[in-house]
Amino acid sequence: MIQDYLIAGHHIRVEGDRLVMAVSALTGFAPFKVVADGKALCRFVESVGEAPTFKEVLYKSEIDGIVSHFGRYSNGFLFVMVPPEGETLELWLDESKRVVNFKGNYNLRLLRFACWIAYGVVTAPFETVAIHTSTIVCKGKAILFLGESGTGKSTHTRLWQEHIEGATLLNDDSPILRIIDGKPWIYGSPWSGKTPCYRNESYPLAACVRLSQAPYNQIKKLSIAQGYGALHPSCPPDFAYSDELYDCISGVLSTLLSTVPVYHLACLPNTEAARLSCETIFGTCKK
Repeated sequence: MIQDYLIAGHHIRVEGDRLVMAVSALTGFAPFKVVADGKALCRFVESVGEAPTFKEVLYKSEIDGIVSHFGRYSNGFLFVMVPPEGETLELWLDESKRVVNFKGNYNLRLLRFACWIAYGVVTAPFETVAIHTSTIVCKGKAILFLGESGTGKSTHTRLWQEHIEGATLLNDDSPILRIIDGKPWIYGSPWSGKTPCYRNESYPLAACVRLSQAPYNQIKKLSIAQGYGALHPSCPPDFAYSDELYDCISGVLSTLLSTVPVYHLACLPNTEAARLSCETIFGTCKK
């Protein structure tokens, strides 16, 4: 059994009955299904062999009791997720990045994040990065709203939808940023956090806005160096300690910073803040 997916223009093929059924059960993947045809960029396959062991652990994290390790083995990248109970989920891929091997626990929560990691490693050399933002589409262009968890990204994009004419949500957690012909484009993805918004669409990027909470509304354009500092924390932290992957991400961010503005918006959670960011980006703002 096989099933193909087209995510941000990258063709991913999933193979093996158990893995195909598990990925198909993941909320958000259905809009990205395509007919299995032609050569895929990468194949996600069920492994029948033993997983390799770490040569070097580059990044470790723990979320809700799930401990994850990302690093290198002797011939490529390795990612391991250990839940509080049950079997471990392991994935690995060699230097060619043409095949990702999956083995172990296909719990939907584990598998969703593992697919995100695998997709990120595979597509990084193709000027592609999943970026932690809430993303609005307005006037045919995308706007990325960045910030730490709890900053108010989802609140701000909700205010855009409620008070800015034509504003819609593209993705609320992890859209895909890809450079096409030297220009940054934003794609919807199967990964949208707690908000079910899985749109298989793409738009040119108009601007990025880093949010912070304040007792007032104020926006300013950032320098290129400041813009890099605003964007980098929203890129996958697992990849920051791999020179290879970090160079790929840095290249994408450098192109973005040379083509679109990055702003910092210190704001209240109100309509005026949404209108201020809209007017700054587009010049006018209609209800």
